[in-house]
Amino acid sequence: MSVIREALEEDFDQIWEIFHQIVSAGETFAIQRNTSKKEARQIWLEDPQKTYVCEENKKILGTYYLKQNYGGGGDHVCNCGYMVALKEEGKGLGTKMCIHSQLIAKKIGYQAMQFNLVLVSNKKAISLWSRLGFDIVGRIPKAFNHPKIGYVDALIMNKWL
Repeated sequence: MSVIREALEEDFDQIWEIFHQIVSAGETFAIQRNTSKKEARQIWLEDPQKTYVCEENKKILGTYYLKQNYGGGGDHVCNCGYMVALKEEGKGLGTKMCIHSQLIAKKIGYQAMQFNLVLVSNKKAISLWSRLGFDIVGRIPKAFNHPKIGYVDALIMNKWL
């Protein structure tokens, strides 16, 4: 059974495997496809307020970060990014991590969670976030240059916690 825990520095090699696999494909995250391991550490471990891993038998299957989405009067809204190892997809890990992230967000004082760039081509994510109570609150035309299908729209999805 998988468990979710706060990420440790020594987890980064396994996180990097997942990060590199997903980001180098260039199909879901607005992160440079050739991001270095050092840059990835900054993006995934150092910049976020918190980073978690979903693991089973010391093997990291997925990971997510949680950070403030806005400052000032918008500092009650957080943002998360989730990655599941490709060979672990379809096992409910994204659901498990999103539910966990909402509990953590509420615990540390956030009142809303927003996903800023959910690609319309990422139908699994849209379905999952919708099922978990996120509403589509905006659409950005041609916001992402997908390597296989060209420019695609992105959705902004939000949930009051």
